[in-house]
Amino acid sequence: MSTICGVCMHRCRLEPGQRGICGARANRGGVIVCENYGQITGLALDPIEKKPLKRYRPGSLVLSAGSYGCNLKCPFCQNYEISIGYGTIPQTAYMAPQSLADTALHYKDRGNIGVAFTYNEPLVGWEYVRDTARLVKERGMDTVLVTNGSASLDTLAAILPWIDAMNIDLKGFREAYYHKLGGNLNVVKEFIKQAAAECHVELTTLIVPGENDSVEELEEEAEWIASLDPDIPLHVTRFFPQFRMTDREATDVGQIYWLADAARRYLKHVFVGNC
Repeated sequence: MSTICGVCMHRCRLEPGQRGICGARANRGGVIVCENYGQITGLALDPIEKKPLKRYRPGSLVLSAGSYGCNLKCPFCQNYEISIGYGTIPQTAYMAPQSLADTALHYKDRGNIGVAFTYNEPLVGWEYVRDTARLVKERGMDTVLVTNGSASLDTLAAILPWIDAMNIDLKGFREAYYHKLGGNLNVVKEFIKQAAAECHVELTTLIVPGENDSVEELEEEAEWIASLDPDIPLHVTRFFPQFRMTDREATDVGQIYWLADAARRYLKHVFVGNC
């Protein structure tokens, strides 16, 4: 029996045994299951600023954990081996929610504040995020989510009570650009709006030459963010050619600073990245 997955805007209709676009969710006997539950591809103690979060617990460390799968297909993906994966599942190690929460607590004496769900798109395995985040919070520690924001509001509602801070990728501010990446701008905007009302949110826009690098577009984006809250931080980040997008040069550093200055006309906290 075919079943619809409701985690994101794709609403994949899956036949038994079939995986969704994300590569992490599948139909098993008419039920959508999270195949990447607890399957960890990366674990590291990172500076919080690397998420990037500049205005949440600055100077601290956070235990970063990632799995596999993503519901977008960005041609410039930095972690394509685990995010896109060409339909294959990368090497993983199983880590139960309690084990990850206990590991985070173990590193508290080294400055760790909790767990960050990152590296791939965590919300394609939102059940693991929810279950682990609950246990992390029970241990008096913090939870961070690094996400593309391309998820349903029901998915967001399921994890939001357990999340302290998010960095959300806002890829650009044109629907046509999001369509190229396999996403939907309005879905991300609604996600950001709801998340920012409930927890600490920072946004990141990677500036890709010839795609989303006009002042007009970034000003529209910054003005929209300011309409939610001018205190929301925005990270304006430099693109480097990689994966399937090696047909252009890295973004000009001067362009990044110029765009950041344009965003500052609307927002109080604008940071540049990769410069």
